[in-house]
Amino acid sequence: MAERPYTLLSCGMSIDGYLDDTTEERLLLSNDADFDRVDEVRAGCDAILVGASTIRQDNPRLLVRSARRRADRVARGTTENPVKVTVTSRGGLDPAASFFTAGESRKLVYCATPAVAEARDRLGAVATVVDGGDPVDVHLISADLATRGVRRLMVEGGGTMHTQFLTRDLADELQLVVAPFFVGDSRAPRFVHDGDFPAGPKNRARLAEVRQIGDVVLLRYALSDRFDPR
Repeated sequence: MAERPYTLLSCGMSIDGYLDDTTEERLLLSNDADFDRVDEVRAGCDAILVGASTIRQDNPRLLVRSARRRADRVARGTTENPVKVTVTSRGGLDPAASFFTAGESRKLVYCATPAVAEARDRLGAVATVVDGGDPVDVHLISADLATRGVRRLMVEGGGTMHTQFLTRDLADELQLVVAPFFVGDSRAPRFVHDGDFPAGPKNRARLAEVRQIGDVVLLRYALSDRFDPR
């Protein structure tokens, strides 16, 4: 197997497994204490990856919020914020999105081969556009990130990215936060899509930690023998 980063998936979902509802307003699935925990996890990673749909829908900044944690990263000899990574089949992202404009960290866009030239024309001034294969191959992405010095990768969604990393057996850890409510709308986006998951009924994932954080619960699952309990 090619070298790849330690990969942890981070996700908040409703009791019935949804990442959002169908309204225009973003659904908050966590609380301040858990947002701070996620900030700490981000600060310990070399790169954060989200899918193109997450950029379009949520416009995330993907920065470490805590000044102390940013300073600690600099003291360790790295940048204030992790590298930002996204994956797109068409390259149709807005260069003014917060993913590109917020923070000074490197931005990497892995794009399907047929759309690379157009994506470089559109995004080349704000990010490095990398040929991700046709279709985009998360194995290729993972290996390429390793060559760029990414040792620890955090995948923050959405459902397509979670599904691809899980079904391709590229996830070492899952950090799943469950919010205390139901969405109850099958049109809403789910945590994962259909797929052949290595952690199936005959190969259960190992539950490594359960932690109550206010009104939500964190479930940490070890998905490979590389699991890091820190």
